[in-house]
Amino acid sequence: MKLWRKPFDYADKATTRGRVYIDNDRCKGCGYCVEFCPREVLKMGTELSPKGYNLAVIQDESKCLACGFCEIICPEFAIRVSTADNNNPG
Repeated sequence: MKLWRKPFDYADKATTRGRVYIDNDRCKGCGYCVEFCPREVLKMGTELSPKGYNLAVIQDESKCLACGFCEIICPEFAIRVSTADNNNPG
């Protein structure tokens, strides 16, 4: 839907892009993050972790809105999400 004008609070309501960081040493391949991502940013990959689990991988990071569902649902604390404004992974 194209609006004929932008709302006054457009800058406040604009969504920020997110960055997803997956710790491959912690990921156990449960797939919760893949199932609960509303934008299908993550998928299960074929790569194995050092412990032999299939890892979750980033499919399309440009779709990420930094909602944090994947970070909250991960039982192993293997996922961290940050906004595009805060690009440092540490």
